[in-house]
Amino acid sequence: MNPVRKFRRSFFACRAKLLNPFWEVWYWYISSLDKDKEVIFLNYGYADHNKLELKKEDENNRYSIQLYNHIANSIRLEGLDILEVGCGRGGGASYIARYLAPKSVKGIDLCKKSIDFCKKHYHVKGLSFCHGNALSLPFMDNNFNVVINVESSHRYSDMERFLGEVYRVLRPGGYFLFADLRDEELIKSLRKQLDNCRLKIIKEEIITPNVIKALVLANEKRMDLIERLVPRFLHGLTKEFAGTKETALHKSFVRGKKEYLYYILQKD
Repeated sequence: MNPVRKFRRSFFACRAKLLNPFWEVWYWYISSLDKDKEVIFLNYGYADHNKLELKKEDENNRYSIQLYNHIANSIRLEGLDILEVGCGRGGGASYIARYLAPKSVKGIDLCKKSIDFCKKHYHVKGLSFCHGNALSLPFMDNNFNVVINVESSHRYSDMERFLGEVYRVLRPGGYFLFADLRDEELIKSLRKQLDNCRLKIIKEEIITPNVIKALVLANEKRMDLIERLVPRFLHGLTKEFAGTKETALHKSFVRGKKEYLYYILQKD
């Protein structure tokens, strides 16, 4: 391996470990700010030429929901047991439970304050939440038909260990629905990790253009939330986190320095 490339991979892996405590504090802070339950999704969204039919109460979260729909609706979930790893504030798990007719949806997240919010806020049949670590899932082997992971794994300190946990808790024939962003230096590394995880890759798709479109369409709403909810001295950091226009993150998508990837994998 090229020494420069090897150094970059090591650097990004170390960065993920070092930033984990920061993200825990950050998500706790978001939960503290959002008194009116306006922020129930934390993903960048998805937009294409189709307009998903939604209930009126879900319209404000259209683009984030469309990302979940693009991922979760790729296979039929009706009557299945679903696990979402990295469920955040529960918006995606709630959408799946309410719209896609699974038997059960279990959401798990490392941020206890987010899980406390989910348990208090959502009352949907078959939907439940628990606190836990993606690298050590508190479930028995062969427990779920589908595992979903959306825009969460780039913060994990050990991707191989996470993929091993996904394999362990999936039932034979079960699916792993996975979507996340990666710096261009790490895309080949991610593909190698997926190739080696004992799950078969069924579909691979780059959805960066759809994510960029969603960020642009949702920009005004996100800016409004930041202005209303976030102290001014944190506006810059929050805009970067939200991917608003002119931020480094938004530009990195546009310039191809980051890609947003979507995979369907299956356990034999």
